[in-house]
Amino acid sequence: MKTTIKKVCLLITVFLISTTLFAQDNNAYEKAKTEIQEQFGVFPTMFKVYPKHALAGAWENFKQLNSPTSKIPPKYRELLQLAVASQIPCAYCIYFHTASAKAFGATDEEIQEAVAQGAATRQWSMILQGNQTDLAAFKAEFDTMMKYMSEKSKK
Repeated sequence: MKTTIKKVCLLITVFLISTTLFAQDNNAYEKAKTEIQEQFGVFPTMFKVYPKHALAGAWENFKQLNSPTSKIPPKYRELLQLAVASQIPCAYCIYFHTASAKAFGATDEEIQEAVAQGAATRQWSMILQGNQTDLAAFKAEFDTMMKYMSEKSKK
């Protein structure tokens, strides 16, 4: 009998805790959803399809990475993200970050160069990775190159 009572008490406790946590998650979700709608005028699909229990955290991360206190100016953040999006490739991200970069003042030439820079990084990554270049040797060689170029620029 005592074992049954303990099990019932445990089940009730677990139920009450999970119900409380669900209510907290739901409140956080609704708060994030409201903020998103106020920010964008709609509740974008990229947030609709995100797991409800994790949306508040994802929205907080989104706000922090795109805040005015970011060390990377908005135009450059968008150009960086466009370069990555082009390499993934992700049509959604390419559209989003191209339009956003333009909204923050990026020119067509800057957009083209960002994509080309991403392509160049991908190319050289493939060359080094595919040829199984030793990372420690690469770092030592690169450090030597940087030291040489730094000294050369002082002359």
